[in-house]
Amino acid sequence: MTNNRPYSGGGRDYKGGRNFGPRRNERIRAPKIRVIGADGRQLGIMTPYEALGIARKSGLDLLEVSPTAEPPVCRILDYGKYMYEESKKQKTHKTTTVKVKEIKLRPGIEANDFFTKIRNAERFLFSGNKLKITLMMRGREMEYKDKGFEAVKRAIAELSHVGHADSEPKLMGRNIGVSMSPLPVNQRKLKFSQDTDEMPEDDSEDTE
Repeated sequence: MTNNRPYSGGGRDYKGGRNFGPRRNERIRAPKIRVIGADGRQLGIMTPYEALGIARKSGLDLLEVSPTAEPPVCRILDYGKYMYEESKKQKTHKTTTVKVKEIKLRPGIEANDFFTKIRNAERFLFSGNKLKITLMMRGREMEYKDKGFEAVKRAIAELSHVGHADSEPKLMGRNIGVSMSPLPVNQRKLKFSQDTDEMPEDDSEDTE
């Protein structure tokens, strides 16, 4: 019996429902395909048999890159190198997850403690993390909110070589808070620490 099912591309095994990814080489079943050469040039429309012959002469593979096009588009390439590059892209994507770190300040923080916090914050931003700065006020300290805002703005200024504030600092209950994002990688610099220093713990668990 003749199979009249239209060509739909892809590498699905209809019996088992499994997907083997893009079709390549002899698994490409379309009657005609549009072929792109290894150098990116359009080679025209031909049969998969003809395209595979061209690929084999160069020791390369034929990969279906756009199965839903009319006709499907296939590319001549080094399949092993292609898969390696795709794997690298996926690993890079997985390692670029942005984390949010936090430092907590107090209105009367000592200079040494302040710069310890700034040094830690610098490491967080330099490593590509977002940063939350929280200044906590208790009791009558609320009467000196202006000094609290000054301290937060000073922290932002001290970190301007690695990050920038996402907005103006805001009063939230008894806390003044602001978030910072890292600068682009090629613009970040270290001023208070070394790139060999260990990553410090943040203050997110500190309730003091």
